Amino acid sequence: MTVSQLPSFFFTLNLLKLIFRAPKPATMTDMPAMVSRLWSRKGYSAMTVFGHIFTSQQDTADVLNGRFGALKNHEMIHLRQAQSTGNSWFRFYVRYFWYSLSALRYFRRCHNAAYYLNPFEIEAYTHMHDLHYLDRCADQGAQEWRRYARMKLSERLEIVRQLGY
Repeated sequence: MTVSQLPSFFFTLNLLKLIFRAPKPATMTDMPAMVSRLWSRKGYSAMTVFGHIFTSQQDTADVLNGRFGALKNHEMIHLRQAQSTGNSWFRFYVRYFWYSLSALRYFRRCHNAAYYLNPFEIEAYTHMHDLHYLDRCADQGAQEWRRYARMKLSERLEIVRQLGY
């Protein structure tokens, strides 16, 4: 193994550890935020990965770990959504990936359609400023994504445009 392969090797090991040691979503009350430029995609503030919030900047991670605001609420809604998909991160990500793939055909109508037309993201963006939303869906997880998933992509696009994205 060459020196240039070491970072990707350790990244893969850490990813596998993160996946196989991830607690069940229902057992979690909070998700720690940490810095990783590999996980944080350009243009996004944070990303939930198997019960952890990754961001590209330390100050954003400090804010997410220190106080509960709209961005933290958005990521915590994803935790509640994972609870509603059989209390499984794996099922959550399989569905997330499927919904993203199915929205790709709208890439000309909506910048980043695979992301914004995803039912999980629509629910999270719709309620990210409602800091009591998590309390209302604490027992069974966030379920509103199911309604968005039944909608046509054109209907989802209208909602996303109303949200300003």
